[in-house]
Amino acid sequence: MPPTLASLVHHSALKLTVRAGGERLDTPVRWVHASELTDPVPYMEGGELLLITALKLDAEDAEAMRRYVKRLVGAGVAGLGFAVGVHYEETPKALVDAAEGEGLPLLEVPRRTPFLAISKAVSAAIAADQYRAVTAGFAAQRELTKQALSDGPEGLLTALASQVDGWAALYDASGAVVATAPEWAGRRAARITGDVERLRERAAPASSVVGGGSGAGDGEGGDGGDGSGEDRVELHSLGTGRRARAALAVGTAAALGTAERYAVHSAIALLTLTTERSRSLYAAEQRIGAAVLRMLLAGQPDHARGVAGDLYGGLLDAPYRMILAEAASASAGRARARAGDTDTDTDGGGAAVSAEAAAVLAEAGGDLVGGLGEVVESAAARSGEAVLVVPDGERLVVLAADRGAVVAACAQYAEAVGGARSGSEQTGDEDELVVGISAPAGPIAAGAAYKQAEQALSVARRRGRVLVEHEDLAAGSVVPLLADDAVRAFADGLLRPLYEHDATGRGDLVASLRAWLSRHGQWDAAAADLGVHRHTLRYRMRRVEEILGRSLDDPDVRMELWLALKTTASAE
Repeated sequence: MPPTLASLVHHSALKLTVRAGGERLDTPVRWVHASELTDPVPYMEGGELLLITALKLDAEDAEAMRRYVKRLVGAGVAGLGFAVGVHYEETPKALVDAAEGEGLPLLEVPRRTPFLAISKAVSAAIAADQYRAVTAGFAAQRELTKQALSDGPEGLLTALASQVDGWAALYDASGAVVATAPEWAGRRAARITGDVERLRERAAPASSVVGGGSGAGDGEGGDGGDGSGEDRVELHSLGTGRRARAALAVGTAAALGTAERYAVHSAIALLTLTTERSRSLYAAEQRIGAAVLRMLLAGQPDHARGVAGDLYGGLLDAPYRMILAEAASASAGRARARAGDTDTDTDGGGAAVSAEAAAVLAEAGGDLVGGLGEVVESAAARSGEAVLVVPDGERLVVLAADRGAVVAACAQYAEAVGGARSGSEQTGDEDELVVGISAPAGPIAAGAAYKQAEQALSVARRRGRVLVEHEDLAAGSVVPLLADDAVRAFADGLLRPLYEHDATGRGDLVASLRAWLSRHGQWDAAAADLGVHRHTLRYRMRRVEEILGRSLDDPDVRMELWLALKTTASAE
């Protein structure tokens, strides 16, 4: 610790005597300064031991001494040293009384003790304190490195919490708590996730201080029963890129000292190295994941397991979901390429995520597909689930355990994007997200699961929805799937001759056709529905065949007509 007035008083070579303020001798001394000015305050920074001989002071004037001492106390002077045997043979009573009245420590300096000796003593003590701090910092760095290599980030946090006599927490890229030390610090770490999210919005590297419970107290006006309201918490971003890859929180009862500061900086460096190394490993895992996915889709589950090893745990042996995600513009492009259509498809909603999606876009940095990848990986890390994430061009492919945290996180993310989209204007689909999820499948059915996810993805784009599960498609009707301009055009073209015939008032062929088809060609039942004789209905159906040039005996023709009628009815 830095030198104090008490350490100077106990210094045998200085022979200092306490004349006032003995109860405050534990005050640290930042430096020693000698000045004979009647007002040295403008040249003081606070924390100094001021040495004087009273060359220009009337040290026996009680009022003058009160003003003088009061100014020194206001400037934060640590103490006052008065040299006797120079201008005064003993310390004047007026100065002693003034110092006692203001609580300012007053030390009497004997004539044989030069001011330079006091300055040297303080300088040597400060240097020794700094050396101890540096030595302790290097020792802490060695210990933190050892723990990081042996026990990973968790061990490093434990060592750091011990070094700073407080607690430490690590947050992932989404702002969620990954690990804490000691274990009881989890509640405190969770209380400042809002501050961590705000830190992540700033360009890295960034840091901030949550002091005295302003953030840790969670606005409850107290410590929440665990003392967190008294914590001083430092937050530091981790990573070398523009966006933080993680964040470190360090909570202590007071401001960090020099040695503790060295320990924190060492932890930041080590965790950053771990983060960057994790990025390299992540890239390698993605390459393995891409190979595993190709083997699964090629119908080679045994080879896929052999390549994956223990990397994906039991993911390939349990029911899983295949998740496909794209930007809506990419999905629309695929659909138009398949349909041979070069026009912009606006049937899918086209609502760009704008101001109301600020929170989601802040997390994803404007890349909603990439943001989904971060969300599912964070969910997997928190839950301990295995997950396979493979970027495939503009598409993201995810293999996740059925009914697991990853699938749930994907649904929540899609709901957030959909909520942001709902209040925005239709300005195009370039910033949108579409997600398709397969039904539960096993490794031998990976190809079928991929096809299901693609089908769900296509339906999501057509319906203007963010997420569609394949299981939902079978639960509804096929008619909504026909909500497409091309299908409507086909229906209108097929039925137009009948509508034109009916418009002349020569019969109700469209209604008759609908009734006959709905009764599966039963003449009596359909005629009863229409309120006409069955011979009249037979005549109308012959007219339908003549006008359309198609036979109603052909089941394909009946199917096309029925779907055309349903499509035009839904459009009405």
